[in-house]
Amino acid sequence: MKDIKYPLNFKFNISTLANDFTAKDSLGITIAYVRQKMFKLKEDIVVYNDESKSDTLYRIKADKWIDFSAAYSIKDKHGQEIGKIARKGWKSIWKAEYELIDQHQKLQYHIREDNAWVKVIDKIVGEIPVLSFFTGYIFNPSYSVLDLNNKPIVRIKKEPSFFGRKFELSKLNDIDLDDQERIILGLMMMILLERRKG
Repeated sequence: MKDIKYPLNFKFNISTLANDFTAKDSLGITIAYVRQKMFKLKEDIVVYNDESKSDTLYRIKADKWIDFSAAYSIKDKHGQEIGKIARKGWKSIWKAEYELIDQHQKLQYHIREDNAWVKVIDKIVGEIPVLSFFTGYIFNPSYSVLDLNNKPIVRIKKEPSFFGRKFELSKLNDIDLDDQERIILGLMMMILLERRKG
């Protein structure tokens, strides 16, 4: 993932049974196709070069059985671990919070939901017949990646769309190339988890 042109756009497919999406840069060039393997007791995500699935770029796997506080190991095509994303268990029940850990097992970034009320209202309105079809256009949560000094690095935001299928990833500050790869892959995993919750 080099020479990436921001913002990035993640668009979920609604015509497939899998939980999958395509990531494109601002020029419309596909940088990845992300697919979650179905019916697995442990999360198993494959990141391909594009929809043809001709080249596997990365794999993301949970380190334990399905659990709301699991950590997810991110490995390149050679099986080399490049980092982890870990969900902050009970803290994430109210407001989503994750940690990005580097290849040396050191905490590097925090990912935090910007406003938990958006998700709460989305859930409530989503229970109302007919109105539930339009929540994807009205309530759009966003998540910020912060460094250890709480400086925002990137932000990902759900875009108004039917079925809440579009997300935009914007760069807010300079990113080291090595960190960029880890951040983008961590956010891909997080979006798969958070979108399932509504």
